[in-house]
Amino acid sequence: MQRKTYNIRITGLVQGVGFRPFVYRIAKKLNLCGNVDNRNDGVFVKLNGNPEEIEEFVNQVRNLAPEAAVIEKIDVKENSFVNFNDFRIVKSDNNHITDEITEISPDIAVCEACLEDMKIQKHRINYPFINCTNCGPRFTIIKELPYDRKNTTMSPFDMCDKCSQEYKDVADRRFHAQPVACNHCGPHYSFVSGNKKIEDLNLLLETASALIEAGGTIALKGMGGYTLVCDAGNENAVAKLRNSKHRDGKPLAVLFRHINILKKYAYVNRSEEALLTSWRRPIVILKTKKSLAKSVSAGFSTVGALLPYMPFHYLLFEKTKCDALVFTSANIAGEPIIIENEKAVELFNNKIEAIITYNREIYNRADDSLAFAVNGIPRLIRRSRGYAPSPVRLGFDVDGILATGAELVNTFCIGRTSQAILSQHIGDLKNAETLDFFEESISRYKKLFKFSPKAVACDFHPDYLSTQYAREQNLPTLKIQHHHAHMAACMAENRLAGPVIGIIFDGTGLGTDGNIWGGEFFSGDFSNFKRHSHFDYIPLPGGDKVTKEPWRTAVSYLYSVFGKEFFNLKIPFVENLNPEKTEFIISMIDKKVNSPLSSSAGRLFDAVSAILNICTVSSFHAEAPMRLEDAISNFETTEYYNFSTGKTLDFKCTVKEIVDDIKKNIETRIISAKFHNTIVRVSVNTAITIRKETGINKVVLSGGTFQNGYLCKATEQKLKQEGFEVFVHQKVPSNDAGISLGQLAVAAYRLNVKNDNNDEIG
Repeated sequence: MQRKTYNIRITGLVQGVGFRPFVYRIAKKLNLCGNVDNRNDGVFVKLNGNPEEIEEFVNQVRNLAPEAAVIEKIDVKENSFVNFNDFRIVKSDNNHITDEITEISPDIAVCEACLEDMKIQKHRINYPFINCTNCGPRFTIIKELPYDRKNTTMSPFDMCDKCSQEYKDVADRRFHAQPVACNHCGPHYSFVSGNKKIEDLNLLLETASALIEAGGTIALKGMGGYTLVCDAGNENAVAKLRNSKHRDGKPLAVLFRHINILKKYAYVNRSEEALLTSWRRPIVILKTKKSLAKSVSAGFSTVGALLPYMPFHYLLFEKTKCDALVFTSANIAGEPIIIENEKAVELFNNKIEAIITYNREIYNRADDSLAFAVNGIPRLIRRSRGYAPSPVRLGFDVDGILATGAELVNTFCIGRTSQAILSQHIGDLKNAETLDFFEESISRYKKLFKFSPKAVACDFHPDYLSTQYAREQNLPTLKIQHHHAHMAACMAENRLAGPVIGIIFDGTGLGTDGNIWGGEFFSGDFSNFKRHSHFDYIPLPGGDKVTKEPWRTAVSYLYSVFGKEFFNLKIPFVENLNPEKTEFIISMIDKKVNSPLSSSAGRLFDAVSAILNICTVSSFHAEAPMRLEDAISNFETTEYYNFSTGKTLDFKCTVKEIVDDIKKNIETRIISAKFHNTIVRVSVNTAITIRKETGINKVVLSGGTFQNGYLCKATEQKLKQEGFEVFVHQKVPSNDAGISLGQLAVAAYRLNVKNDNNDEIG
């Protein structure tokens, strides 16, 4: 059969994952001639062959692709015949510039083959930056496409003859691996302690290990930023580390030597182990089996665990006797993770024992990602290293739209063709440093993804810095209601067009009536929503202060139920209140002074946590509901409290019965479980009512409150038992970090399909 020339374009996550060498090997195995190159719109292959050979080539490419690759599409077109004599990888072609862009690989944990090479390859013995086409840094070092060494922060490091030979050898695993280097030509680590500096790696590791075992703290430059490291079994060391980063109560992540050691300290099921050992290597929230230092988890019965993902982590564990190391981002609370060597030295040199740095630039900062698993499904809490900037693939056009996200746990999102490209975790937009990171990252995404926005989507709240940024762009601006964006985000990642029932539980979001929403039951689609029911409004005395002082919301709920008689309640929470402060709070409520009305689920959880005297003052965001969930401690019951249904869902009966249980000395874990079951019952009953009214059977669950594992698990199970199709977040967090995806989807629909009264375009 006569051979012809075919052009084959492969799109998806196909750069930075060893795809060209992989294609080369497939072509050679099938005795096909042609070439392959990277372009801004994908990997481009030219092949001579007959239709059957080309079909076999495409099948093998699709079925045998590298682990980290994601093939979205393979286009095959016959072209005018070119007589190729062999198959080659050719230089990236920048002359074929299109509006489309290829995906950029997230950073990939070091592979087992490289760990083996680190012990046997003479020029890479204990080389702490070892990598190959299947692993290593990607997003954190790339400056622009195509993914070639000159466009990364590896550019200053010229390959030695040996590395260059491997890079050019198609039979080598480092064939065209852009960060390839060795002890002779690559980046190197340095140890700094006061005026002392060590660059010999073996001495560096021995010194660092001895320092950690003696109770010291080290700032270690990682893949996407600096982390603070100490012995997770040493209480004094952990307490000192907390003090150095001004972090009082939030649990600290722990890096374990390997999975078997981890299993001694935490319970790990199959889905959790798959997350832990994946090439993405997130931190995973696990139930504690054996305690580490008390201050690690700060009273929680869980631990945020992760496994080594950089070669240096393995080398350090070879030297130290510690099974587990505290591994938390090196930043001052509320500010972005540090990536600059000079800033790390300036900030930590006099606060901790040492700093371990290296001389390669981190271009795109990325915190460790954070995840948990419920009902066998992985869920993200923070989406960053290992996940960003992989897109969410949509079934509709979102090109040219920038979504600026929310105020807390911010991410932004850009639309390129039908891809929603979310940023890495930015953080809370409440200070200049985080705002600078937000603006810098948007500028870099514009360059990296050849993105020029034609419209901006933002939150409905006018005071959010992300909203203000949107207004300053002098582009058509669409304001998207916060909880509609939550619902749309879950719809978008699950490829749902609507209509759906949306159960949206979170802490704060401005509603269309000017009140604060957060316990919402919607129906709708991308274009619009109907608010069927919501938690009853409660005044929040002090406004935003209630998030740090849950006792204020607890007083508001008790006052709404008992009036001033609540002062006579013989429960510890009331007995511990400051009478003068409490009277002032009540006067604020009565006079409606700085006491906005809220239907927030998050604030209800806050209030119950405080009434139970679990958490009356929060040392970090969402501490009160987190501790309320943790109080259940594997207890199971089907009991729940009474509540009132209707357009508004009234929890006065719930609060009264909780107080009664406290008076009866019912265990806190039982009360917490019954309260959680109440919210589950409310959710299911209300969904059934909406289904009867609308005929809709699809339910999406979104909002930060659904990071509560107990609530999440039970709500999904009960809804499914009632015959609902239930859709949850897996690709983006259910918290406000997923808001930007929902904003993008709603804005795209309204721009491309129709306008609506809930838009603001100007």
